[in-house]
Amino acid sequence: MDEKRQLPIWEKPTLTLEEAAAYTNIGINRLRDISNDDDCDFVVWVGSKRLFKRKKLEAFIDSQFSL
Repeated sequence: MDEKRQLPIWEKPTLTLEEAAAYTNIGINRLRDISNDDDCDFVVWVGSKRLFKRKKLEAFIDSQFSL
């Protein structure tokens, strides 16, 4: 049986909430609060699942003074 290959987190185009928290070192609850905003352009919803667009999330963090 082939072992399922996974991309490294820094190469994935989208991240789950848990992956985004680990990648950015921002808490899950804070990421949830930030991404619940209607103007949030770094989240894509797949049904009720929230996925973070990694590059746009990085750009958002780079543009912030504090979270």
